[in-house]
Amino acid sequence: MVHLIIELSKYLMIILFVVYVYKCFSYFTDKDYYEQDSILGTQLALIFLIHFLGYTALFFAMEDKRTLLGILYLLQVGLFILTQSLYSVFYPKSSRLVLNNMCMLMSVGFIMLARLNTDTCMRQMFFAAVSIVISLFVPVVVRKMKVLQKWTWLYAGVGIACLGIVLLLGAVTGGAKLSFDIGPVTIQPSEFVKILFVFFVAAALRERTDFKYVVLVTIAAAAHVLILVASTDLGAAVIMFVVYLIMLFVATRQPLYLFAGLFAGSGASVVAFKLFNHVRVRVEVWKDPFANWDNGYQIGNALFAIGTGGWVGMGLTQGMPESVPVVKTDFIFSAICEELGIIFGLGLILVCVSCYIMFLNIAMQIHEQFYKLVALGLGTCYIFQVFLNIGGVIKFIPMTGLTLPWVSYGGSSLLSTTLMFAIIQGLYILREDEEEEIERQRARELRKQRRRVRYDR
Repeated sequence: MVHLIIELSKYLMIILFVVYVYKCFSYFTDKDYYEQDSILGTQLALIFLIHFLGYTALFFAMEDKRTLLGILYLLQVGLFILTQSLYSVFYPKSSRLVLNNMCMLMSVGFIMLARLNTDTCMRQMFFAAVSIVISLFVPVVVRKMKVLQKWTWLYAGVGIACLGIVLLLGAVTGGAKLSFDIGPVTIQPSEFVKILFVFFVAAALRERTDFKYVVLVTIAAAAHVLILVASTDLGAAVIMFVVYLIMLFVATRQPLYLFAGLFAGSGASVVAFKLFNHVRVRVEVWKDPFANWDNGYQIGNALFAIGTGGWVGMGLTQGMPESVPVVKTDFIFSAICEELGIIFGLGLILVCVSCYIMFLNIAMQIHEQFYKLVALGLGTCYIFQVFLNIGGVIKFIPMTGLTLPWVSYGGSSLLSTTLMFAIIQGLYILREDEEEEIERQRARELRKQRRRVRYDR
């Protein structure tokens, strides 16, 4: 009976998730307001259904933890309802698609973390609640504080100082200095410095794009990356490098900067390979994880898990995701594919892509250059982290040790990603304000034209 419930819930979750993904992209193609509203309402219902099915399977499979699972389920449902309600009350012009995707990705993360370790899921839920409360203040700050685009070198100074503190005082994890402890809380500053870095580059390139100034900005950007390289936090260093390159190219429209950056990045990759032993190990593991099993067992087990799950997965609690080291953080995508299937995993990727499309849509439609670049930078930062995490898990690229935003366990990652999306909500509201102002101007011009016609008569 339990096996039947798990199998049935698995297939229903896959089908409903595919429908959710379809609704994500149909939202962009359907321009009718009422149809879009219907799509968003359907998405919200699907989030709660998928979440319910996941916890139903866990409830029947994990008999010894049913009480705790019931508490977790009710608290998470309350969190989703509260999040949707608060945003609709305080920010009625915010993007419901972005909000739905945030809740869906968190829902998938909660289900997998509850399956792996209920205590970890409880902590993640606490981090999520704190992150959402903090994020509620962000859109109004973005909307009202025009001075944000003037703090160019303050962003750079704070970012470099935070990374420098980690370089000097950070604890070594997996061969890299990533974080430090403040009491019982572990903080990974690079997660937040990414946001400051985007604001710095956007503010700088808004002011000027002449060659001398671009060189100065590039030196400051390189300082961020070099400190991360010295800390051997190469995942964050790669993200900042790519974000800067794309933002610079979009702001200047100079292909020469793009090619020069790619050349410099390629050279830096070779230097990193020569200097850092753990980089060489990761490259060797990427080439053949089975040749050196002592170092390649993470990737090897992840590939075994994905292959075992196949297209439709084995069902929640029916696989062995615990055999993959750090499965709750770096390798959670392999656990998702093992128990919910590759189809579900592909759908997860497409949901992330739809978020990025929304970011680009805002960047293209908003008029102020600073906000355009912020939306582009944050979107690139988000989607490239998704690429680095999933690409490393499936052995498409060497593993970088980054989390899958909103799905993997990690307080710093969860908070920084929630802040990114809250900033995007603020930019979306700004765009709506701009469109309303344009409509008002058009109405005023029309009234003036009508008065002129009556006067001429």
